[in-house]
Amino acid sequence: MYQTEAKGTIFLLITALIWGSAFVAQSMGMDYVGPFTFSAARDVVAIIVLIPVILLFAEKRDDGSYPPIWQQLKPDAITLIGGAWCGLTLGIADTLQQVGISMTTAGKAGFITAIYIVLVPLMGFFIGRRVRRIIILCVALAMVGFYFLCINGDFEIAFGDLLVFFCAIFFALHILVIDHFLLKKAHGIKMSWVQFAIAFLFSATLTALFESPTASILWAAKWPILYAGGLSSGVAYTLQIVGQKYTEPTTATLIMSLEAVFAVLAGWLILGEVMSAKEIVGCILVFMAVILAQIPLPSHLFGKS
Repeated sequence: MYQTEAKGTIFLLITALIWGSAFVAQSMGMDYVGPFTFSAARDVVAIIVLIPVILLFAEKRDDGSYPPIWQQLKPDAITLIGGAWCGLTLGIADTLQQVGISMTTAGKAGFITAIYIVLVPLMGFFIGRRVRRIIILCVALAMVGFYFLCINGDFEIAFGDLLVFFCAIFFALHILVIDHFLLKKAHGIKMSWVQFAIAFLFSATLTALFESPTASILWAAKWPILYAGGLSSGVAYTLQIVGQKYTEPTTATLIMSLEAVFAVLAGWLILGEVMSAKEIVGCILVFMAVILAQIPLPSHLFGKS
């Protein structure tokens, strides 16, 4: 039992590390290509990586054989619909994040994005789900942290930070959409490749309208694209699924929230980003909000609202 829990913890820690350091890859990618091109390219890589993952998790038929590859990849109706909605919200979130990262630091983007963990239960309240009262405190902490992270002395917010905040809203919507369709028995991994296909169409449309990528600049950006698409989208997604099999949900989310910490560390180690004392305070407050949103507390202290 303890060995399987330890295995799950290791998988989820690696997931958080990959996701956090991917902010650096996304930032570095902006040195070569535009944000829409980067998002479209990483979606293509994610689809390619997920195909063997789908085949790996394919279920055998009654006679012990595997169905043809096209049947293993083919989504059913609810999976296709779910993947389309997931892809739309993911495409918007990724695009907002990628454009925002081009105007802010990887570390700040990581912590602002982490606010989605607080927003998920808050949004759930507006669609009829019961929400713990402590979420109100978490939202307040996150907003104060967001202020310290992003608002300058003239009480203005940088446009890049604002875009990343909107990205966090769409990532929260993305999680709720995933939850909705998984409850309807959509196939999780197949829904993932469908969502990346739809996200690609969204980003590719913006690329065609606003950017003119060439083969040479795409090749120059190959390593950031491969990291963000292959590891962050493909490998990390798979590790998350496997890790959550062995880990209690609250613990799993807590571990994955370390993504924000890894984003700051990666930005500091690789890009040389340095945060001011005010921004560090903002990071601490956001991280406290993320942690409190996941820790189960006695109902007499913070019960259901």
